Amino acid sequence: MAQRFDVSDRFAAGAQYVAGKLAPGGSGRPHAVVDPATGERVYGYELAGAADVDRAVAAARRAFPGWAGATPAERSDAMHRWAARLRELTGELVHAESLQCGKPLKLSAGFDVPGSIDNVAFFAGAARQPAGVAAAEYSAEHTSYVRREPLGVVGSIAPWNYPLQMAAWKVLPAVAAGNTIVLKPSELTPFTALMFADAARAAGIPDGVVNVVTGDGPETGEALAGHPDVSMISFTGSTAVGQRVAQLAAAGVKRLHLELGGKAPFVVLDDADPEAAAHGAVAGALINSGQDCTAATRAYVQRPLYDAFVGAVADLMAGVRVGDPFADGTDLGPLISHAHRDRVAGFVDRARGYATVVTGGTAPGGDLAKGAYYLPTLVTGAPQDSEIVQREVFGPVLAVLPFDSDDEGIALANDTPYGLAASAWSRDVLRTGRAAREIRAGCVWINDHIPILSELPHGGYRASGYGKDMSVYSFEEYTQIKHVMTDITGAAGKPWHRTVFG
Repeated sequence: MAQRFDVSDRFAAGAQYVAGKLAPGGSGRPHAVVDPATGERVYGYELAGAADVDRAVAAARRAFPGWAGATPAERSDAMHRWAARLRELTGELVHAESLQCGKPLKLSAGFDVPGSIDNVAFFAGAARQPAGVAAAEYSAEHTSYVRREPLGVVGSIAPWNYPLQMAAWKVLPAVAAGNTIVLKPSELTPFTALMFADAARAAGIPDGVVNVVTGDGPETGEALAGHPDVSMISFTGSTAVGQRVAQLAAAGVKRLHLELGGKAPFVVLDDADPEAAAHGAVAGALINSGQDCTAATRAYVQRPLYDAFVGAVADLMAGVRVGDPFADGTDLGPLISHAHRDRVAGFVDRARGYATVVTGGTAPGGDLAKGAYYLPTLVTGAPQDSEIVQREVFGPVLAVLPFDSDDEGIALANDTPYGLAASAWSRDVLRTGRAAREIRAGCVWINDHIPILSELPHGGYRASGYGKDMSVYSFEEYTQIKHVMTDITGAAGKPWHRTVFG
């Protein structure tokens, strides 16, 4: 077994981070972090309870006036130092992320960690550009201008599939805008969120600006979402849990940002490059073991290319190297837990009753049997209304369906409740342009699937939620607009007063 990352000493004081210090939880409920590649316990801690949430929110409230009052340049400088500190920690962040999630090192090192650091650098720049409307006279008697102001304490709830990157997406635009944060990472994957928060302290960001409460959804998450001193909730996770978060936030009339589930279509038109499409489908379906809300999960292939596409995808999947995340050469690691592996397997096992499992569809044996592994899986012949086509599997599973006309392909792509991401494949710019216009998703890639950049927004339509992560659009999510109107006449009587005085 390759060398892993030792977390026991680093987090000996606990898995909560409040006002710049690690602390134990107070729920009275112990929890174990398990290495999904081995099934072994690597860390134990006490989950956060409601009192821990109260303490973290109070720390964030205390820190808010000072941080909100800092100049954009001061916040920017601190965030640039934050990015520099994270660069120094790159190796440790990579190993911690791979340990808690089971990600191959090449994914953590090539995508998660550098992407998160780039997010910090991007928002360090965005902090200096709070857009507003220039002062002007929109009436003869007044000058008006528009201010962007921070909201206050933001409660951020991040998932387990990309712990560091989702923490960054949640925290950075809010902090750049002058808000303070209470972040709840998944109880399964606390390590890099805690390291992220402590790097902010080391960079000189004041204690209390970034706090972490590590706990489960029913107690910690609900306490945060319903807390009266939290002004906004930002949540990434399943649509079902997002609906519950929305209920709690609505009761307090809080601002709400939701990035929810996805079921991304991968539409291959008959003039597409077959090799590029097959490679794109396998990479897009298997990234992070398929535990990605934008993963390619249902491929629609125009009939002339269908058989060749299925064969090429099956061959490519068979060559993917499943193994220890810390070993050289591993392409695909385990799923997050044995329970989640069994959930994914349940989808595939039920699909055998109405579809064909071309390759995969089982957990590997041998040295990998103790981990939460599942082989890359290709399913064909599933009806459009079947659960494996309609529901989010969140594993290394791709369903492929044929279609005839462009109209049918676009209609099938839109035929789920979700609308987070999609891709269309063709050499014809008119056909891809139509797909980009008519597919109802927050992101449509053309002849590629998955790439994201700090400068560009990420967020969905319909049951995939609303609001944007990354980009200046996400910066706007975490500000409120204030119109200021100033009389410029000095007159005691204003023209509109005649509506009262006659």
